[in-house]
Amino acid sequence: MEATRFWSVVEKDFLWMYMWMVKRKDPQHHKQIRVCPPAGHAQGDSGVAAPFGGLGPIEAGEDSCDEGPLPSHTQHSEDSFDEGPLPSHMQQGVSSADNTEVPAGHPQGDSGVAAPFRRPGTIDISQSRAAGPTQPRLKIYPKTMQGEKRRSFNPSWYNTFSWLEYSLMKDCAYCYACRHFSLPSTSESVFTSESGFSQWKKAMYKDAGFKVHEKSDSHITAMLAWSEHKKAALTDASVLNMLNNEYKKKVEENRSYIKTVADVLLLTATQNMAQRGHRESEQSDNKGNFLEILEMIAKPNPMVAKKMKATGNAKYTSNTIQNEILQCLTSMVQDSIVKEVKESEVFSIIADETKDLQKKEQLSLVLRYYYNGAVHESFLEMQHAQHLDAKGLSDMIIKCLESYELQYKSNLVGQGYDGASVMSGKHSGVAARIKTEAKTAFYVHCNAHCLNLVLVDTVKSVPEADCFFSLLEKIYVYMSGSYLHQKWLTVQKEMYGGTPRELQKLSDTRWACRAVACRNLMDRLPAVLCVLQNISAENLRDGSIDARGLLAQIDLTFIGLLATFRKVFGDTKLLSELLQSPSVDLAMAADMVESLLDTFQEYRTETFTDKLWHDIVETAKQCNIAVENVEKKRAHKVSTKLGGSYVTCTIGLRKGNADKDSFRQGLLYPILDTLVSEMERRFSKMNCSVMRGIQALNPKSSTFLQDDQVFDFGTIYGCDKEDLTHELHQARRILSRKAESGAAQLGNILDLTVFLEPYQEVFVELFRLCKIALALPVSSAACERSFSALKLIKTHLRTTMLDNRLSHLSLLSIESRRARALNMDDFIKVFASKHKNRRIALF
Repeated sequence: MEATRFWSVVEKDFLWMYMWMVKRKDPQHHKQIRVCPPAGHAQGDSGVAAPFGGLGPIEAGEDSCDEGPLPSHTQHSEDSFDEGPLPSHMQQGVSSADNTEVPAGHPQGDSGVAAPFRRPGTIDISQSRAAGPTQPRLKIYPKTMQGEKRRSFNPSWYNTFSWLEYSLMKDCAYCYACRHFSLPSTSESVFTSESGFSQWKKAMYKDAGFKVHEKSDSHITAMLAWSEHKKAALTDASVLNMLNNEYKKKVEENRSYIKTVADVLLLTATQNMAQRGHRESEQSDNKGNFLEILEMIAKPNPMVAKKMKATGNAKYTSNTIQNEILQCLTSMVQDSIVKEVKESEVFSIIADETKDLQKKEQLSLVLRYYYNGAVHESFLEMQHAQHLDAKGLSDMIIKCLESYELQYKSNLVGQGYDGASVMSGKHSGVAARIKTEAKTAFYVHCNAHCLNLVLVDTVKSVPEADCFFSLLEKIYVYMSGSYLHQKWLTVQKEMYGGTPRELQKLSDTRWACRAVACRNLMDRLPAVLCVLQNISAENLRDGSIDARGLLAQIDLTFIGLLATFRKVFGDTKLLSELLQSPSVDLAMAADMVESLLDTFQEYRTETFTDKLWHDIVETAKQCNIAVENVEKKRAHKVSTKLGGSYVTCTIGLRKGNADKDSFRQGLLYPILDTLVSEMERRFSKMNCSVMRGIQALNPKSSTFLQDDQVFDFGTIYGCDKEDLTHELHQARRILSRKAESGAAQLGNILDLTVFLEPYQEVFVELFRLCKIALALPVSSAACERSFSALKLIKTHLRTTMLDNRLSHLSLLSIESRRARALNMDDFIKVFASKHKNRRIALF
């Protein structure tokens, strides 16, 4: 700013002083002169010219510069102008604001402060090499009497002598090359002196003026130096451009290589493949999937091949770099999940733990929320649970939510766990501890676990059923032997043709899947008996004895239980699969449970019993099991005092389940009654206020949008009752008009939520309640699915994997859809910001 003010003052001083001098010498000529700024010369709002960088042309015209008063700092009388001194800043030649550095050895003033340094000549010509020659082109130049004529500077000389500079302030010419590029030992000439050259008469003489100076050795040397300077400037620019282009090319190669490495890691992670090998040296025959895939890519790709041959850690294939890349990919997937959760506002947490092959307890965390017209259950991470008590597990869950900056205290509306006491404890369990922090976190016992416990308790309560499944397991184990299994396949091909079936192993945790085991055994029971009879006839010692024992156990009662559990477990398997679906809400779960209860009640009828008994008899006949005396047995009389009661055993009454009545009373009805009672007990929580409120949001429910039910639900989650009243009224009217117009009816809460989403600013409270109803967990099946991925990732050959790497690989495997959709350019930015080693340039 100080330099700008300096040049403005100098320019104004010089212009007005020059015009005053011209007026004094030639008043008539002055009237024909006016000063105009050069083209592109910037002026401020105040009208003061920008810092002086070459004078504008002086044009002839009617306007005269003496029409206005001189500036106050240049107003002098004609007598005092020649006699009085110039202003102090003009006497010095350079303002004190000039910050030009003083070269070494430059003399200093008496005060000890360095005097301002500048090139020889006046201040209105070039002051540095970068400025170039100052060549103002004016229509009229000042004239002086030389000889018999008034002579002036001719601007056409610029075309002949490129080194020529002209100072309007002194009306003199200078040599730009000699002023800036002459050697230090060069003697001063008139073209480098302060006075300059002004003998315009001799300017173009052969033995004087410009031509003599142009032929001097000092000038030729200066011109050569100037020419080299210009070449160097151009060379520097081209070299800089070349270096920039080379750097950009290098960066693009580096980015492409890092993307390739990340793509290979992403492929192996989503496909649950091991990345590293046992030995990864150059001499190893198998370096692991990661390096082998990279080397395969490098064969047709010279850039990747060159990077792979780099020395040291510039290859970016070490386990440390792999962990950093996996962490970056994982963080991008987690960020997308957290972003959706924050936009949805309300969410639920689902957690479960399991033990890996290292005997470490791994805690799986899943978030359930509504987003963009669908219900999502997104896997967040897997953590090593060092403390398995309620306090340790609840602290882990809360710290995880806090690490992602999720507002769990106000937005956590549900939590879903299994029925373990450490999780579901009423006073000090994980659910109770989290509810003290998040008041609206409603605990839901996994409905799939509840259904599984119903089946477990039913089988345990009926002794015949418990023995039946033990026998079923022994048949599977016996038929799975290497020798017997081959016979089993051969007999099936001979009897049924086509693809043979395999007997299913019984699962201790998924009881509903036992329906498949019962179905396969019942469909292939004649083949099983054929194999057992063949083995029992052979002399195989223990094998023959086991076959005879199994044959003796397979009777009409066994077939009756097989047919019963095939039917019952088939119905429960359908419900179990539906409960594990992420799109199912609690209202749908309650409806399906009620439907299954009604089905079991219908099974306690004569119609169903007759049909089931018919299937049992037909299967027994196919297996050559005696059934001819079954229908002819006399019915046992029961005392009239026991009328209406189920008699299991009386003194003198022989026990037997070989006829239809005995089967119905001794096996079928006890199994069905136990199933119904256990389901009513396990799913009794469906009658709470939260469940009633959710049912009131179900379009298929009889209480759909009833005020009382919805108000109770809204009170739990802090809804405004007055606003909710108006919203319910308007929603009922809109849905009624929609039904009258013949539009498609809403089927569930999800349909209602999608319908309200475009009007969420109007139905604020109702739309929020719908999102809460969808966000509440139904089962912890998502955590169970993550355990399946854990078994595929942490195998017996990969038990040394660190917990962080395990969590990253699990997330990329489970959320493979999100992982494959990642933008690799964004990954490069994330990796470059987090990567500490700068051996490779990415920007």
